[in-house]
Amino acid sequence: MDKLTKEEVLHVAHLARIKVTDDEIEKYQVDLKKLLDDVDKIKDIEVESSELLVTPVEHESILRNDQDTRSVDFNEIKKNVPATTGNFVEVPVMVNE
Repeated sequence: MDKLTKEEVLHVAHLARIKVTDDEIEKYQVDLKKLLDDVDKIKDIEVESSELLVTPVEHESILRNDQDTRSVDFNEIKKNVPATTGNFVEVPVMVNE
């Protein structure tokens, strides 16, 4: 088969929560089939070992010593911000912009 059925494309679109037009359905019938065929090629890869490969190289973590440092006083921070409420810095709402 060289393309998916319309119902299969609509099912994938429903799972992805996307709306597709009739023109897009025709395009996705072919494109999704190609994608699924490429994914099926993974099944043909011969695996020599069943060991889990986490990373091909080993790196040691370089940790620094714990040191006490001076924290910034909140009163100093308040001097540089436009608005505060109690011990909180007010920031502008950025949702739906």
